[in-house]
Amino acid sequence: MTPSLESLRQRYAAAGQDHVFTFYDNLSPSDQKSLLEQLDGIDIDRVNRVWSTAMKAEQDEQAKSENANQHPDEARDEIQPLPSSAVASLVPNATTDESTSHKTAVKWQQIGTDAIKDNKVAVLLMAGGQGTRLGSSAPKGCYDIGLASHKSLFQLQGERIRKLEMLAAASKEASGGETRARIPWYVMTSGPTRKDTEAFFVENGYFGLNKDDVIFFNQGVLPALSNEGKIMLSSKSSVSVAPDGNGGLYSAIRQSPSTASSNRTVLEDMHARGIQYIHAYCVDNCLVKVADPVFLGYCIEKGAACGAKVVRKEDPHESVGVLALRDGAFSVVEYSELSKEKAEQRDEETGELAYRAANIANHFYTLDFLDQVESMEAEMAFHIARKKIPTVDLQTGQAIKPDTPNGMKLELFVFDVFPFTKALGVLEVQRQEEFSPLKNAPGSKSDNPETSRRDIYEQQKRWLQSAGAEVRQGVEVEVSPLVSYNGEGLEKYEGTVFEISTQLD
Repeated sequence: MTPSLESLRQRYAAAGQDHVFTFYDNLSPSDQKSLLEQLDGIDIDRVNRVWSTAMKAEQDEQAKSENANQHPDEARDEIQPLPSSAVASLVPNATTDESTSHKTAVKWQQIGTDAIKDNKVAVLLMAGGQGTRLGSSAPKGCYDIGLASHKSLFQLQGERIRKLEMLAAASKEASGGETRARIPWYVMTSGPTRKDTEAFFVENGYFGLNKDDVIFFNQGVLPALSNEGKIMLSSKSSVSVAPDGNGGLYSAIRQSPSTASSNRTVLEDMHARGIQYIHAYCVDNCLVKVADPVFLGYCIEKGAACGAKVVRKEDPHESVGVLALRDGAFSVVEYSELSKEKAEQRDEETGELAYRAANIANHFYTLDFLDQVESMEAEMAFHIARKKIPTVDLQTGQAIKPDTPNGMKLELFVFDVFPFTKALGVLEVQRQEEFSPLKNAPGSKSDNPETSRRDIYEQQKRWLQSAGAEVRQGVEVEVSPLVSYNGEGLEKYEGTVFEISTQLD
């Protein structure tokens, strides 16, 4: 049903944004209908609020920077390392030996597995990106990194979920309970990737998962704004919009209808299923332990409302954000925000970098916490990205293709909720086991399909060697996630010598 022109005009006029109707009277009926539907889908009061908060934050940051330059002796040292009480580590070091780490991990794994057995765990995947930088027009999750099996990122992750369901069901059966274990997989797409993503899942039989447990929903968008905060038109009949960042998932899960039910949002669906704990991650990490029971168990035992996995920075000046304290609150600090002295600062006890907790977009939430994010949003400052935005001259109606930035796009990052929790759990894991991002095209210097493929094969080689097998030099053995989630169940290969590349499926 087309929204009322009069009510929309009143709403946008009250918000000081009625210029979006400049060309309305001269549009065709179909273009009028399209524009009204687009405008009706925009929460214009939220847009104004987001712009105002972002501008204030930018101005405050500029004033703080100027004050620090003018009065360096008075400048407050606002960034501090994470307190040791907030961090647990599964990486052996001078104070944590491997046996201790293993025993702790086993305990957490049981807690997490119990939560999965009780159908209290869901997975939230951020998969709105296209594979443009990889030379692909398909959604990034469809990408084939070149494994012998040619499994896509979606398939690797879906099969890991399926394996966890199988392991949890076996655990249930052993304890005399019902054997069904379900992990709903909420897949956040974007407008350009939604259709292709859903088609890919259908074509691949949902990778063995129950199709009712795979729920798609769309990432939100925000209008592009002029430097004065006015909505920009991309044409006479449409508003210029852009994705609102991976942190847009927080508004998307409470606003976007899910494929599970046309009548309820993702948050409502989680409540209906009895979900209590959520694992969220980005699609481009081929080593991600989806719904990792160890991570779940750590956060549950700690009573964390929100959690983050981190890996150690490889060198002081690695271009990666780190978890730290900013003004006493948990925050991700970009590498460009750390001075040379802070970047190179060492922990006096361990000798490790003080700022070493590299963020890898791998998070835990309780459902209670996600319910509360809406109340936090008024205090969250969206990040301003000033861009050259094609638009329309409101006086002449002529198209404008600017040579310099003429407006802004606003983004929220998924970690922008961290300052709002006092109960953040940070788990340090081994990079070689859990983090290999796919960012760049084949043949690039790093984070490319070749490094992703290499890292999977190297991990699975370690699994087999730990089980007592031998993998000869240059031989690649691919272990299907349906065979082993994390190296378990490979004991039958003890004494086996792999002399040719093969697949264990």
